[in-house]
Amino acid sequence: MAAARVQPPLDPRAPPPSMAVPTSNTRSLQATPIHTSSPSVRALFLRAVDPSRPASWSAAVADLLASGDAVAALATFAAALRANPAALLPALPPAFRAAAAATSLAAGRQLHLIALRSGLFPSDPFSASALLHMYHHCCRPLDARKAFDEIPSPNPVIITAMCSGYLRNNLVYPSLALFRDLLASGSAMAVDEAAALVAFSSSARVPARGITASLHALIVKIGLDVDAGVVNTMLHAYAKGGGRDLPAARKVFDTMEKDVVSWNTMIALYAQNGLSAEALELYGKMLNVGGGIRYNAVTFSAVLLACAHAGTIQTGKRIHNQVVRMGLEENTYVGTSVVDMYSKCGRVEMARKAFGKIKEKNVLSWSAMITGYGMHGHGQNALEVFNEMCRSGQNPNYITFISVLAACSHAGLLDMGRYWYKTMKNKFGIEPGVEHYGCMVDLLGRAGCLDEAYGLIKEMKVKPDAAIWGALLSACRVHKNVELGEISAKRLFELDVTNSGYYVLLSNIYAEAGMWKDVERMRVLVKTRGIEKPPGYSSVELKGKTHVFYVGDTSHPQHKEIYSYLGKLLDIAQKAGYVPNTGSVHHDLDEEEKESALRIHSEKLAVAFALMNSVPGSVIHVIKNLRVCTDCHAVIKFISESAEREIIVRDLQRFHHFKDGSCSCGDYW
Repeated sequence: MAAARVQPPLDPRAPPPSMAVPTSNTRSLQATPIHTSSPSVRALFLRAVDPSRPASWSAAVADLLASGDAVAALATFAAALRANPAALLPALPPAFRAAAAATSLAAGRQLHLIALRSGLFPSDPFSASALLHMYHHCCRPLDARKAFDEIPSPNPVIITAMCSGYLRNNLVYPSLALFRDLLASGSAMAVDEAAALVAFSSSARVPARGITASLHALIVKIGLDVDAGVVNTMLHAYAKGGGRDLPAARKVFDTMEKDVVSWNTMIALYAQNGLSAEALELYGKMLNVGGGIRYNAVTFSAVLLACAHAGTIQTGKRIHNQVVRMGLEENTYVGTSVVDMYSKCGRVEMARKAFGKIKEKNVLSWSAMITGYGMHGHGQNALEVFNEMCRSGQNPNYITFISVLAACSHAGLLDMGRYWYKTMKNKFGIEPGVEHYGCMVDLLGRAGCLDEAYGLIKEMKVKPDAAIWGALLSACRVHKNVELGEISAKRLFELDVTNSGYYVLLSNIYAEAGMWKDVERMRVLVKTRGIEKPPGYSSVELKGKTHVFYVGDTSHPQHKEIYSYLGKLLDIAQKAGYVPNTGSVHHDLDEEEKESALRIHSEKLAVAFALMNSVPGSVIHVIKNLRVCTDCHAVIKFISESAEREIIVRDLQRFHHFKDGSCSCGDYW
């Protein structure tokens, strides 16, 4: 939209063109919550205006915008042009921002036209930047690009505005490409903090390695590595690379001038990547550092996440106590993190208490409580919370329905799962995604409706992922369906040929069917493909220390006592009716050898150790990094009854509450 293609510049003596300001743009007002101030408030702003001073009009437009009244700001801009045409240049940038705040593309286009006709655009960088911001805020990146291309030799400020706009519209690669062009133009030294922040924010969203490292080298070269905001954003970008870039992120962290944002970012990175021990260790260092660094709500959310992943209930309780002392229990985000921590540490009743303390619950708070009940098999409680959520006026979202359907699946609520699956779309307009399909396949598989589950997969509008085929394969193991199990496994091998878990599940199906040649075929396949099975382990937190056990583990100082005590527990269980499930042992061994192989599983060792070293009557918490095996599941039920103890096992899929000889999962997981 070059000036030559529109209209010649206005005669400065002529009145400015009339400007229709949208006052009832329903779509815009819904998209951005703005309010219209009362006439008396607008009059108050206008009385402070000196009509003869252009800057006074600009201040009035900016002040009304800052007060939250974008519509009044646009009306005041129109009044400014009528009163003093010289107010156009200083008042145009805040007017563009007002159009952006109102998400009014019509007003923004009129402002663009006025700027072109006046001859002020594109020479003024502030107006140009505000124009680009307006188009991007109105979700029109192509219009922004057209305007950008008409600007001769854009300066770094305008390029940064364009890069930022691309990022706002999730056009990450165009943003990085434009930043690269800025560097190629020889303007590297003109890169400022704002440009660096946008560049690192863009690199955080791309999977390609090396981009963040290249940007890091650049900011060191131009001396921006001393700016805390830039370095913190760089730290975040490194972290988004996942565990592979954590060493680089830690190196940056160790050498930077740290503030509370730096500490929080690094702790959160460790927690999000499952490195709970490292996150908690860093939190300890943060508490002891000088310089006035104080932990805050963000710190607690990150540390509680680490406790949740590790299942360290004692540490989690200590953090919760700090939260209470600081008066943050009612904080929406901290409170939600407390709910998540207690849920994942096996204390869903404490999660419910923490949930009740949250003053203003958002959709994440409700979803966290629904998820907490669901993963513990309390499906009815989960649905009660969901109904309470709907009655409160909080609309469920995509994530909420994953929690609801997962809760139905874990509790075996087939009819309720079917109902909410249909209602999700019919009443709330939420199209099912792969996660919802996965929950339904799992639910149907649990109920033995394998053909219905397979039919649902074939009818999916999106491509089924590994989680969906994995749910069907797991159901085939439970219900001993070799044919569908082979179909599921074939799809899984196509999606991820290196995942050992799929081979193990199919081998289990073959083993329980007595198909030992196929078990051997799977074993050879795993070996020839060079697939390594991650070692299974179980852990127990006792007196602030975490004890880890592997299959056949003899590294623990108490290993002799543990094996001896475990032998006694197994003898008692067998007298009570426990029969070792040797069908799941993958080798064609005799029965005695199979029983011996089962006795050394990590779950059994962890339970025996915890019973030996804990207070009688206390609840035992065990964490398993893989699925709990069928034989361990069976024997722990007997142990819970004979020892008169509640034993909570968190495995890869869910929680198992063993008490009085039964499990909350109903023997399906």
